Amino acid sequence: MSSPTRPIRIVLADDHSVVRAGIRQFLEQAPDIRIVAEASDGLEAWAKIANTQPDVVVLDIQMPRASGIEVTRRIRERYPTMGVLILTAYDDDPYVMAALQAGANGYVLKTATPEELIQAVRDVMQGKSALDPAITRKLLHRITAEARHPEVRPLTARELEVLALVAKGYTNKAIAAQLHISDRTVQGHLAHIFEKLQARSRTEAVMRAVSLGWLEIEA
Repeated sequence: MSSPTRPIRIVLADDHSVVRAGIRQFLEQAPDIRIVAEASDGLEAWAKIANTQPDVVVLDIQMPRASGIEVTRRIRERYPTMGVLILTAYDDDPYVMAALQAGANGYVLKTATPEELIQAVRDVMQGKSALDPAITRKLLHRITAEARHPEVRPLTARELEVLALVAKGYTNKAIAAQLHISDRTVQGHLAHIFEKLQARSRTEAVMRAVSLGWLEIEA
């Protein structure tokens, strides 16, 4: 979590300079957010990320030279704890699923208000998922349909405890501390949860459990 003396450092990447300037203006309304670098394409974004080591990267999906999804994959390989927020005009299922599977922490549409965008950045910084309400509805609809398949297997009580904490935005380390177990044990539970729910990401696992009525997300 950020402190008053330590703003959230952001690299912002979008290939449209006017759009990028608008997003920067939105984000810098918040006193705890600072843009440390901007990029107009995917490879430039990757170079700026490597140079500045930001807390959160805000990426468009469609960019020259490397897409936001490709950059997200690279970030997850090199900087596993760095926050990634996709900010885009695309709400198509393939884009959403590809971004989440690549490891994005959040997916927000460019129709979001400045307040929603700022909150999404803060959520991602804290290790939480940040999904646009329209995206959440689409994911729930898709996962509800998929969850009818018999491949989905019930979770144990402990696995449900772990998934409930994931839904609250807890990191693996925080889950381990809360349940008095090791990080490795948490990883093992998550692997079983993903396998049983046929999920490819934390967000997808939570959404699928919600659609099955196994989990409730607090308002």
